[in-house]
Formats: sequence, structure tokens, C-alpha cells
Amino acid sequence: MSFRSCVNRTACTEDGTHCRACGRSHEEIAQLRQLVNDTYALVNRWEYDNLDEFFSYLQKKIGKKLKHSA
Repeated sequence: MSFRSCVNRTACTEDGTHCRACGRSHEEIAQLRQLVNDTYALVNRWEYDNLDEFFSYLQKKIGKKLKHSA
């Protein structure tokens, strides 16, 4: 499955089980919102000023986990 996001937040629908704009389930959208909120809280708490490096690190670590779980 490929990730898809809504063009903008106002286009995302909340009725039914899936967004009519992007097709993602409302469960997936809620989990991603929580992930964003948690990531923001971590970055804000530790006052990271090198966000590119931080997100590159996350991408590498998650990629390794996915590779080893396959």
C-alpha cells in the first residue's frame, strides 16, 4: 500500500470509515496525527534545531527495522 495524503486538511472528510478525498481510513489518519503530535512534542522538548538530520535519522532507523522484519 502506498501512502496518500489529502491535498489539504480542509479537504479531508470525517464521515464514514474512510476519507472521501484521500481514501485513507480514519483510524490511519488518527494514528498519523498522534505520531505527528508525539514527534512535535519530542522535537519541542529537546529543542532540536537540526530537523533535517533528525528526520534523516528516523528514516534510516525505520527503514532498517522494516528491512529486518521482512
